[in-house]
Amino acid sequence: MLTTLQKYTGWLILATLILFIASGLIQPLVTAVAIMAWLVVIIEWNRLPATSRKQACFLISAGIIALLFSAQNGIFLGWQKIMTQNLQLLPMFIAVSFLALTNPSAKDDNLPKGKRAMAITAFGSNLLGAVINLSILFVFGDRLERNNTLTKAQAILLARSFCAAAWWSPFFIAAGVALTYAPDMQYHRILLPGLTLCVISICYSIVEVGFIRKSEFTGYPVRIESMTVPLLLAVTVIAGHYLFPELGMIMLICIVAPPAAILLMRGRPRLPYLQEFITYRINSTVSQFVLFLTAGVFSVGITSIIQVYPELFNFTGNSFSHGMFAMISALLIILGLIGVHPLVGISIVSPLLLPLHPDNSRLAFLFLTSWAISTGSSPLSGVGLVLTSRYHISPRSILTSNFHYVVAMWLVSNLVNILYFG
Repeated sequence: MLTTLQKYTGWLILATLILFIASGLIQPLVTAVAIMAWLVVIIEWNRLPATSRKQACFLISAGIIALLFSAQNGIFLGWQKIMTQNLQLLPMFIAVSFLALTNPSAKDDNLPKGKRAMAITAFGSNLLGAVINLSILFVFGDRLERNNTLTKAQAILLARSFCAAAWWSPFFIAAGVALTYAPDMQYHRILLPGLTLCVISICYSIVEVGFIRKSEFTGYPVRIESMTVPLLLAVTVIAGHYLFPELGMIMLICIVAPPAAILLMRGRPRLPYLQEFITYRINSTVSQFVLFLTAGVFSVGITSIIQVYPELFNFTGNSFSHGMFAMISALLIILGLIGVHPLVGISIVSPLLLPLHPDNSRLAFLFLTSWAISTGSSPLSGVGLVLTSRYHISPRSILTSNFHYVVAMWLVSNLVNILYFG
């Protein structure tokens, strides 16, 4: 039965996206979205990597235990909240995955070298990755690898530059998480400090690799035509957010990204190429379905526990100060470095901070900062796992190469927080 259904997983994932968009007009369809999303998890469970299953089992088991304990103590937040927490992140990820259809081709064997190539590769991977997301690592990495590996300089620059887009890109899952856990965030207020940190991060990495390490560098041949698609899409979504703020950023991305990607896709003929993408390639989002849904159960469980013992998890009398920003950002970064997904860490701290009535834009900036720094520096993040599994970069090498970067960017982000948010 499940084997038969697995042939249609891609179409079920697409149905999840379509139902989510329709739920903007017909609110009860949110239940159908949840059913479809959990069905994908059940159907694909036995095909998930063992590490994904273990992480999901831990999250959902801990969440259920917390929920049962809370229910026994008179706190139950409802089945709908349990089943739909983080649900809106999944359609966003599905929509963003369509942008892989616009990936630039790489046929020229004459790769650029030197510091100029370093800068172009860094900023190119940031801008392209900001829209096309994780798939850009494969595009750049497969083009640059030699003997199935990247140089240390290439690995450092690609990981940090790509993850730095979390500070500003509305297409990143980090942006969706920030919107979910800092619900009153105003995107335009985090854009300037986010772009500032993004540029500082990339320049720091270029100086380190090119001028301090003095590494020889072979870069990716980023061209004007390969930059047109992601920049055009980013401008469209950002402009649409100002023109139609009632839609919300996540809904806007879900509406704009897939048709734009289909219109600008490189594969021909379009229909067979699109059918192949939906049937086979869109299934790559299944791991995100599992993580986000089980992390949602865990998050609701933690929220329930907090309500059972409000006196233990109560920051009343405190404020969301600069010191608290520094402490919590450090905690989230450390958790990310040891393999805790940023989503999980954020889902824990958000219910503790929201009762303080913080500036939600500043809170979102905290979440994006911890996401950008930890994912670009950890061998256990999604990016780190790509580097270790596909390009055979040593996990130890990733940690040791990025320790000083983590400390430096944490300090800079705290300075930006003080200067910008006051």
